[in-house]
Amino acid sequence: MNMPFGFGAAKIDPATPVTLVPKPPGTAPATARSRKAWWIAAAALAIVAGIGVAWWLNSGNGSVRYTTAAVSRGDVTRTVTATGTVNPVLTIIVGSYVSGVIQDLQCDYNTQVKQGQICATIDPRPFQSVVDQNKANLDVANAQRDKDKAGLAYAELNYDRNARLAVTSAVSKDTLDNAKNGLDQAKAQIGVDEATIGQRTAQLAAAQINLDYTKITSPVDGTVVSRNVTRGQTVAASFQTPTLFLIATDLTQMEVDTNVSESDIGGVKEGAKVAFTVDAFPKRAFTGKVTQVRQSPQTVQNVVTYDVVVSVDNTDLALKPGMTAATRIIIDQRNDVIRVPSQALRYLPSGTPVSGGNATQAQVWALRDGGPVAVPVVAGLDDDSFTEIVTGELKPGDQVVVAEQRTTEGAQNTVPRPRF
Repeated sequence: MNMPFGFGAAKIDPATPVTLVPKPPGTAPATARSRKAWWIAAAALAIVAGIGVAWWLNSGNGSVRYTTAAVSRGDVTRTVTATGTVNPVLTIIVGSYVSGVIQDLQCDYNTQVKQGQICATIDPRPFQSVVDQNKANLDVANAQRDKDKAGLAYAELNYDRNARLAVTSAVSKDTLDNAKNGLDQAKAQIGVDEATIGQRTAQLAAAQINLDYTKITSPVDGTVVSRNVTRGQTVAASFQTPTLFLIATDLTQMEVDTNVSESDIGGVKEGAKVAFTVDAFPKRAFTGKVTQVRQSPQTVQNVVTYDVVVSVDNTDLALKPGMTAATRIIIDQRNDVIRVPSQALRYLPSGTPVSGGNATQAQVWALRDGGPVAVPVVAGLDDDSFTEIVTGELKPGDQVVVAEQRTTEGAQNTVPRPRF
């Protein structure tokens, strides 16, 4: 029969049996092994190529440029950085002991107040009525005592008369005893009257104290930094004393409350110098000193910090309460010493001919005669930018190598030299 669609003529005899020839065993696994061998060869070729490039870059095919920095003389200061808040040294919370309606306000923000000055007045009429009532009660008690004193005088006369008559048997013994009982009761009533007067006096004093508390006065000399009430507002002092005013005693002396992490707190001591800046004056450096390292830890999200209090002179009133301060606490300092960039102590040339050097001692590489020369040194204080050089053949103005670069021949770009 003929194959359709132009595939050519092919005759198949239906009587002829068709035999399927299977693929030789192992053909598919052999293909997988050949592919794996190809990948191994490619990886080996890449490694060889990388080694060749590295060798070519480290060979003499190019020039080496050294980045240098000058040895200088100056200060090396080790600091601890922290963020804090500027606050007055002492802030007084002025509240209300009694409840009522604010009738008048005499103080506002930034008001300079003196001790005893009235800042606000609560409507005194309810408290004045209580005072008047207790005064009346006290007057009644005094009048009752005067009445009972008169009764006591009569009881004494009656007893004396009956006592004389009893001597001559003019009156009976019972009459004398009744006169004696009346005298004793009159004396006891005077004691009751005295106690009642004391009670009424105490009640009047308590009512007068509440009346006096309707005048909210400043307990100290200072400046009002916060006012939380307005005229006509009702304050309730039943469960918690409401805060009406915040008064800072002296704004010329401020303090910065900083939070120092537990990893840095070991170097912070009382009396340490502090420099800080605030956003309001970014170009001005304020100074102070540590006056207190509080022992109470503060833990926020498993981070432990300690409160370090810094005292600051604020004579010009430039610092305001609540400002955020970026502080630098000086824990160690060296003045006017020979110093090198800290990076110079970490530099080590690779593949460059050098002279001298001791791997067990700190050293820097000075650029001399166009090449780095190892100079053994004894390093001192390090502030992460500069390191103090205690001893070593270095003087201000010497150039020390901090980095190197290799430029390939004929190339315009500088290629960083690989380190192995």
